[in-house]
Amino acid sequence: MVTKKPKVVIIGAGMAGLTAANKLYTSAGSKEFIELCVVEGGNRIGGRIITSEFVGSRIEMGATWIHGIGGSPIYKIAQEINSLHSEKPWECMDEFLDDPLTIAEGGYHLNSSLVDPICNLFKNLMDFAQGKPNVEFPQSNIGNLSIGSFLRKGLDAYWGSIKEQEETLGFDNCTRKSLEEGIFAMLENTQRTYTSAGDLETLDFNSESEYRMFPGKEITIAKGYSTIVESLASVLPAGMIQLGRKVTKIEWQPDDGENCDVTKPVKIHFCDGSIMYADHVIVTVSLGVLKQGIGDNTGMFSPPLPRFKTEAISRLGFGVVNKLFLQLSPNRDEAMKFPNLQMVFHQSDSKLRHPRIPWWMRRTASLCPIYGTSNVLLSWFAGKEALELESLSDEEIIDGFSTMISNLLENSKNNTHDLCNGHANSAIKFDKVLKTQWGTDPLFLGSYSYVAVGSSGDDLDSMAEPLPKRSNHSFNSPPLQILFAGEATHRTHYSTTHGAYFSGIREANRLLQHYHYIDI
Repeated sequence: MVTKKPKVVIIGAGMAGLTAANKLYTSAGSKEFIELCVVEGGNRIGGRIITSEFVGSRIEMGATWIHGIGGSPIYKIAQEINSLHSEKPWECMDEFLDDPLTIAEGGYHLNSSLVDPICNLFKNLMDFAQGKPNVEFPQSNIGNLSIGSFLRKGLDAYWGSIKEQEETLGFDNCTRKSLEEGIFAMLENTQRTYTSAGDLETLDFNSESEYRMFPGKEITIAKGYSTIVESLASVLPAGMIQLGRKVTKIEWQPDDGENCDVTKPVKIHFCDGSIMYADHVIVTVSLGVLKQGIGDNTGMFSPPLPRFKTEAISRLGFGVVNKLFLQLSPNRDEAMKFPNLQMVFHQSDSKLRHPRIPWWMRRTASLCPIYGTSNVLLSWFAGKEALELESLSDEEIIDGFSTMISNLLENSKNNTHDLCNGHANSAIKFDKVLKTQWGTDPLFLGSYSYVAVGSSGDDLDSMAEPLPKRSNHSFNSPPLQILFAGEATHRTHYSTTHGAYFSGIREANRLLQHYHYIDI
């Protein structure tokens, strides 16, 4: 008697999907007993990992950093495939740029005596929120605060502990307090890009301490992040990954005892009208796609996902972060090195705001070369500003940045106050721009997940729960029909490529253990 191989279909050829496929295919004996297929809606592998090139330099349009090299599986793979060294220049190749130059709107250089205390305050507050040892915050009964509320309470406490906040600093009637608030807002905006929370008031405080970082330095990958997923895919035989196969519906059989087809319980529909049957499906699409899938009228799953799953999908946050690359005009003075620029803007109620600096730029914290001598600059956007960026033409972007640079770097202001001094620069022009568009890409609908206010780490665990959910009663339908992987299914490493990697290993092991190929 010949027993048919169980068929496993992995939806999505990003980090999680390719890791799961790699693990299933390379595990001893499994490829003889499991039929494996990876279907990808796009025309490339990699998902939210895509290495590209811009005016001669290697850049990352998606995932950029290895967040700590100590214990990172991404770093281990990069070492093994010799991707950490390259003759071609790459984004952040020198890891850290020169000390930042902090400029306030109006063209004023803010000295370290003003900037450093606020930076130290912000770092201590985030260290406390993240549960780092030996960090104290003199406030009890924090309760169910958001990160945004916590940070502002910390700033208010700081102001309450010092005097003479309304000291005027000698230019445009700016007070120390107003500039400190601008510096603090700049740091908040950087944090928005780290977390993808468009508004830190939506980022849960209590869950922040569950997030885990690897020790060691953070680095970029010289030969490109795409080499990691290409390495994972390289062991799979030709034809196992099918591109251009966008899934429109997944039919499955809940454990209700009705209409159970035990042969191939999962039916996958594609946008071209074709159908595929499977014993097990590993869903690795983004949380943004899942949110859309449970929210529209057609429904990605039939029958709909159980309530515990849809509630977790709804409560968790999924934000938009975009990168913008700008090429400096080659006509500029080549001896003039563009600074590692930190930008401080006046708050919304200030009369000192420059009317021509567009709103979508005012929550952008920095503009800096992608490496020390590069003529390519990089700026990060989050939230509604990131979505607005996607809708703008190249000309609108160049015009906005030119106006901002003119205000910040080209205004020569003499100022004798000991905290600020004028900064001037020669005319700066931009030639080309390249932007990412994760928010409107229908295959992603955003960048990465975060634990939103009202959600918790328990929701991340619920995201990882396979269907049908096992209970103590007798089972009428086949087990492990739908499994879930991806960065938004990992409780402590969500939002990262290594979190996606771990989740792919987890779900592959779940199936291997089910078929007794491994003992966990």
